[in-house]
Amino acid sequence: MTKALSITLLLLPLMYFQRSSSSSSLRMGSSLSVENPHHILISPNAIFSAGFIAVGENAYSFAIWFTEPHFHSPSTVTWMANRDQPVNGKRSKISLTNDGNVVLVDASYNTAWSSNTDSLDPVELHLRDDGNLVLSQLQGTVLWQSFDFPTD
Repeated sequence: MTKALSITLLLLPLMYFQRSSSSSSLRMGSSLSVENPHHILISPNAIFSAGFIAVGENAYSFAIWFTEPHFHSPSTVTWMANRDQPVNGKRSKISLTNDGNVVLVDASYNTAWSSNTDSLDPVELHLRDDGNLVLSQLQGTVLWQSFDFPTD
């Protein structure tokens, strides 16, 4: 009994780390939310991050930024999905739907931004090493990419 408890206590931090760790990709049916600031995408080389940033009181945009420095000063934003229409509410989220569309909704589920894509084949949203957020089919066909929609 004591041995089982000891093993469980040793594994708890690993389970928490695994649950809170970031990935470079978002799969169909998955989402990132304002509610959980640890829900971000990080490029494989860890230079870029994507997630929600506060742009006002209870106002958020989905953005890509340089990962460092992330705690000491504001990071440099390189792209925003909804620059002109921030979402309100902690329950706002961006989702990769099962039909291959990336949709950003506010807490009332009003759509603020969409990639306007669809796919019968499985797709994945991936933050690449160059900071490009790419929606592609698993065989590599690009359906949408942030580099096609630059922001200033």
